[in-house]
Amino acid sequence: MAWNAELYKEKHAFVFQYGSNLLEWLEPKEEEKVLDLGCGTGELTAQLAVTGAKVTGLDSSASMIESARQHYPDVAFEVADATNFSLPEKFDAVFSNATLHWIRQQEKTLDRIHRHLKPGGRLVLEMGGKGNVDDLTSATQAAMEKRGYAFKPFWYFPSVGEYTSLLEEYGFRVNQVLYFDRITELADPDNAIVEWLKMFGAQFFEQVPEADRLPIMQDAQESMRATCFRDGKWFLKYVRLRVKAEKVNTDL
Repeated sequence: MAWNAELYKEKHAFVFQYGSNLLEWLEPKEEEKVLDLGCGTGELTAQLAVTGAKVTGLDSSASMIESARQHYPDVAFEVADATNFSLPEKFDAVFSNATLHWIRQQEKTLDRIHRHLKPGGRLVLEMGGKGNVDDLTSATQAAMEKRGYAFKPFWYFPSVGEYTSLLEEYGFRVNQVLYFDRITELADPDNAIVEWLKMFGAQFFEQVPEADRLPIMQDAQESMRATCFRDGKWFLKYVRLRVKAEKVNTDL
């Protein structure tokens, strides 16, 4: 998926702003090595670096990494895919905010994370959980099907049981879990749902002719107005899954 780094920072900064308190779960220590998996434009990576940890930010989007390098030249950033990355070092911790729900091949990603962690190393993540943005996906599906287009979801929003079981299967001990609703205010008071779909939902429209894409987005937005627009602002119901786990030390 192609990412617009400037649009992301301008109208969807809530993604990394909400992720700031996830750092409290990580508790980064000075001099330890931390991998920020799916670092985007690098804001949280830079916050990690301020703690004294030796941080590497990794993202599959070249435009996101270019922006991160421009704004945080003293932090290491790499362009790589979460399902097949290979780095020459192992880490004390892997941190990931709002990334893993974009990846359907979770098994490959967890294998990569496990291989890059030291024994006893920790994994701290937040991702979309079961039910995340259901109102938006339902509205988009209805608007697409009204025009005769098939709707195909592409995100991975697991339940608590599904994801913690997967972590255990891939060699992690789950130590802490939080599953919660988060009503999220969007930045654009006029076309927030349209802008959100342009930023995050482009894959819905890959088989839709250009001329029909905006009308579908506008229809979806209007159908959500009664429930998601109030006091001149747009809101989405996010559902988040937050997990702290550690790599099982098989040498013991």
